[in-house]
Amino acid sequence: MLSIRYTAWHDGAATAEEQLERLLKLFRVVLLKADMDVTEALELIELLDERYGVLGSMSMEDYIALLRAEGLLEERDGQLRPTAKTERLLRTDALDEIFRTLKKGELGNHDIPHNGEGSEPLPETRRFMFGDPINLIDPTETLQNALIRDYTLDQFSLHEDDISVHETEHATSCAAVLAIDISHSMVLYGEDRITPAKCVALALVELITTKYPTDQLDVIIFGDEAQRIERGLIPYISVGPFHTNTRDALRLARQLLRRMRGANKQILLITDGKPSAIFDDAGRLYKNPFGLDPRIVNKTLDEAVACRRDGITISTFMIARDQYLRGFVEELTRANRGRAFYSELDQLGKMLIVDYVRNRRMYR
Repeated sequence: MLSIRYTAWHDGAATAEEQLERLLKLFRVVLLKADMDVTEALELIELLDERYGVLGSMSMEDYIALLRAEGLLEERDGQLRPTAKTERLLRTDALDEIFRTLKKGELGNHDIPHNGEGSEPLPETRRFMFGDPINLIDPTETLQNALIRDYTLDQFSLHEDDISVHETEHATSCAAVLAIDISHSMVLYGEDRITPAKCVALALVELITTKYPTDQLDVIIFGDEAQRIERGLIPYISVGPFHTNTRDALRLARQLLRRMRGANKQILLITDGKPSAIFDDAGRLYKNPFGLDPRIVNKTLDEAVACRRDGITISTFMIARDQYLRGFVEELTRANRGRAFYSELDQLGKMLIVDYVRNRRMYR
């Protein structure tokens, strides 16, 4: 069970429309904390309703019916699952929340026109995402998808999931890899650190998709080892019983950035702990969760130096308060000549987004 603290629900003088939006937003917030597990999210909301009456006069059955009617839930394989609309709203929620907390002038004008720089359509297609130009829609494949999903002679409907768009070839203005720590410490001691990290990732994806379409972003997660994940899987990230293999995260990020074009290449590293694992020369996992192991630290710093030689800047966002960990982050920053931020959880998104935008402007 997640360790989450809630307070009493106050509707005040909210209008019916505002109350409806709060109920829909509540589902999205809890769903993200539950790693997109609909059953667990609904159980948590039911507990909240029993304790605080968050649903008012609405029953859980009515609430689920509302979520389905609003297109946030659908039944697949006999189970309720989030829709593409829910995933899109999670991205916009995350970015809107960050922009809401920014002071005037902190980020500057973030409205970037879609000028189509180098946007030559390719034969390959993918699922439509909010912000895609309509001229990239593949009408044949889109209609095909709709007919495969629900073919009837007397009725035709088109859903967002049906729409396919052409991939485009373009020169990347900024290439970045966002690396998220999923080690066990990200949920230790009753503090949920992984949800804010996911919110930041969602916000960054939304920012790049809608404002900087010529930028390129990959997302990786790392525990005992690092792996690249598709952007659509960000809400589903969960913490495991893992150590922290920061070296493998930097290694994989460096490999991915080598394939990307663009003068500005950076790694955005979100972590709350010290490196506690590496792969040795034989490919075996060597781990030591106690203190700062020189063998692990030195190999991790070597990878930071390799990133620097490849022209890759590491921005480390440390979401822990341990003083001795700051020493390691400072060493990592010196080795790479990068940047370090020591962030409270509620400031993580603001700091990362501001750093990303300011850093990319240095290379324009």
